[in-house]
Amino acid sequence: MARLYLVRHGKAASAWGAETDPGLDDEGRRQAERMAASLAPLGPLPLITSPLRRTRETAAPLEKRWGMVARIEPRIAEIPSPIEDPAARTEWLATVMQQRWSEQEPALQAWRHDLLGALAGLREDSVLTTHFVAINVAFGHATGDDRVLCFRPENASCTLVETDGRTLRLLEAGAEGASRVL
Repeated sequence: MARLYLVRHGKAASAWGAETDPGLDDEGRRQAERMAASLAPLGPLPLITSPLRRTRETAAPLEKRWGMVARIEPRIAEIPSPIEDPAARTEWLATVMQQRWSEQEPALQAWRHDLLGALAGLREDSVLTTHFVAINVAFGHATGDDRVLCFRPENASCTLVETDGRTLRLLEAGAEGASRVL
C-alpha cells in the first residue's frame, strides 16, 4: 500500500478563468512554505507535480528541503478545458462542477480515468502537488461519490489517500475552506 499526500497548490496570482498558467502570489508562497514545513519530516519522499507553474512553485520548498527535483506528471494536471476564452472557460467549469462524472463527455471521463490510473500506479509513499478538481477526482473515487465537486480542499492543504494499485482509500481529508476556484 502506498500513501499519497495530495497537496493542492498554493493561492494562485490570478483566477482560473483569467490566466491559464499563473504562478503563486505572496500568500501562495507562504502557504507552500508552511506545507513544506509540515511535510518535510516525512521524507524525503518521491515528489511529483503537475506541469503547471502554480503546482511547481508549491513543490519548490519541498524540493529545496529534500535536495531533489520533483518529477513532472502531466496526468495530474488541471482539468482540461475545451474553451480558451476566459469568461466562457469560467462558465464552462462552473457548469461541470455542478454535475456528475457519469454525465461528462468522453474526453473528461478519459482525463479522470488517466488521473486515477496515475495515482493507482504509484507503488511508494509520495507527495503530489496538484489541483482542486484533480483532488476532487481522488476524493470522489475513494469515497464512492460521483459528483465532480464533492470536496473543497483549501489552498496548500494535504489530503491523504492510500492505494493498493487498483483503488484509492481516503485516510484523511485535507482542510476544507472557502477558497475561490472561479
